[in-house]
Amino acid sequence: MAFGPAVFLDRDGVLNLAVVRDGKPHSPASVEDMALEPGAADALGRLRAAGYRLVVVTNQPNVARGVQSREVVEAINDALVSALPLDEVRVCYHDDGIECDCRKPMPGLLLQDPAHDVGRSFMIGDRWRDIEAGRRAGVAATILIERGYAEGCDPPPTVRVRSLVEAVDWILNAKS
Repeated sequence: MAFGPAVFLDRDGVLNLAVVRDGKPHSPASVEDMALEPGAADALGRLRAAGYRLVVVTNQPNVARGVQSREVVEAINDALVSALPLDEVRVCYHDDGIECDCRKPMPGLLLQDPAHDVGRSFMIGDRWRDIEAGRRAGVAATILIERGYAEGCDPPPTVRVRSLVEAVDWILNAKS
């Protein structure tokens, strides 16, 4: 089955608010700790109406580190799928020390389904790893949601925005 373009979305800090400690984002500890990004459902609905498939691509290394269970990660993902018009969730459970092609900044999660037209797709993230994964996958544009984390983003994204709603507006304006 062939699909058209997709919008690849990081999870924590993009769809749900990240927990920030010492300038670094972290996943919520439970479904109860998860809060949706304001305006996410409406913004994603507009992307869906414009013909984009919505694919979550998320690193969840705390499972490999023994800090969080796979069941909690999957429960959070299920809650997001219930609340938002998402088509698919792809997860890398590996830590940095494991050589895999799915842990961002590697592009494996984005390239997992060759039926997507990656060259007409977009990557929205809140960290350099997301932007680099999109660049390596060959997406049309990378969009960084600026969250003020204590890390840079090199190479720079195609565009920097302040929210998921602004990212969606940019994509829809770029399409027209």
